[in-house]
Amino acid sequence: MGKIRVLVIDDSALIRKILTEVLSSSPDIEVVGAAADPLIAREMIKQLNPDVLTLDIEMPHMDGITFLSNLMRLRPTPVVMISTLTEHGAEATLNALSLGAVDFIAKPKVDVVNTLNEYADEIISKVIVAAQAKVGNVYNRVAKPKTPAAPPVTEISEKHSVDVILKAAPVKTHISPTNKIIALGASTGGTEAIKTVVKGFPADTPPILITQHLPAAFSESFVRHIDLATEMSACIPKHGQTVESGHIYLSPGDKHMLVIREGGKYIIQLSDGLPVNRHKPAVDVLFRSVAQCAGGNAVGVLLTGMGADGAMGMKEMHDAGAKTVIQDEQSSVVWGMPGAAFKLGCTDYVVSLDEVSHKVLSLVKPGSTSKVI
Repeated sequence: MGKIRVLVIDDSALIRKILTEVLSSSPDIEVVGAAADPLIAREMIKQLNPDVLTLDIEMPHMDGITFLSNLMRLRPTPVVMISTLTEHGAEATLNALSLGAVDFIAKPKVDVVNTLNEYADEIISKVIVAAQAKVGNVYNRVAKPKTPAAPPVTEISEKHSVDVILKAAPVKTHISPTNKIIALGASTGGTEAIKTVVKGFPADTPPILITQHLPAAFSESFVRHIDLATEMSACIPKHGQTVESGHIYLSPGDKHMLVIREGGKYIIQLSDGLPVNRHKPAVDVLFRSVAQCAGGNAVGVLLTGMGADGAMGMKEMHDAGAKTVIQDEQSSVVWGMPGAAFKLGCTDYVVSLDEVSHKVLSLVKPGSTSKVI
C-alpha cells in the first residue's frame, strides 16, 4: 500500500505550512498539495485525487461546511476538519461531523505553531485513521423544542491513574442498587452514532452515562445536540449529582466521569486526574467504576472509535456480570474501540448501529422496543 495522499485546505498560509510539515514528517503520508480556498481546492481534488482532506471551516469564497456538503454529495472523501476551540467552532464542527467528516483537529486561538507541533502525533494518527474510515454516511437528526440546562462542573483534586481515581471514590455501602444503568463510550464517528442511538430511547429509559472523546469547549454544544435527538433529558452533570431515570449524562470534555454507590443510589463523580489511554475523559474510567458499583445491573455499550479506550473497562463490566453491546464493524466509521473489546472476548452482542438502541432496551426493559423514528 502506498502513502496516504493528503490535500491541505486552509486560507491561512501559516496553518498550511505547519500542517504540511507535520503530516510530511510521517513516512505513511504524502502531502500532495495545499489550497488557500475551496474553489482552488475543487480543481486540485480533480487533478490530484487525494485520499484525505484537511479542511478549515472559515474560508473566503465558500465556507468549509458548504464545501463539505457539496463534496459528500458529489465525491465522498475522508475529511478531517480544522476547528477553533470556540462555541461557534464547536457548533460548526459538530455540523461538519453530521455531514460526514471523519474527525477534527482543534486549532488554538493563540500560539498556533507550538500547539499544533505538540500534537503532531495526534494529527498524523487522525489522518491515517481517516484514510481507512468509511465515509458518506449521514445520520438524520430528530429535533424537539427544548434546551437542557447544563450545570457547571465542580472540580475535585487531581489523580494519577484510573486505579487512583476509582480508589478515591469508594463504595460507601454494601447495599447494591437494583436499578439498571447504561454506560456508553465512543470516539471517532461517535457524535453522530450517539445521536442515532439515543433517538431510539423513550423518556422512561434507565439512566445513560456517556463518555465521548471531545474537547471541553465542545461539551455544551454536543449535549444540546444529544438532547435534541432524544425524548430523554441530556445534561453535563455536576460533581455529586444523583443519577436519575430518563436522563443522559455526558462527561465534560476536561474531566473523567465515574459513578459510585450511596445506599440505593448512583452518584456521579468528576475527576480532574491525568489522561487515561491519552484521553480525558476516558471510557475506561467510566466503565470500571460502573463494573464496581453496578455489576450485573449495568449494560455497557461501545460505539465507533479510534484506539482501544473502553475495551479493558468493558471486560471488567462483563466479568462483573454486566451485559455488553458493541457496534459492528460494517456500521462503524472506525472499528478500533469496539474491535478491541471484541478481541478480548467480553462482548455479548455485536449489532449494527441501527440496532443498538433496540438491543439495549431489551436488556434493561424486557418486553420494550426502541422508539421508531
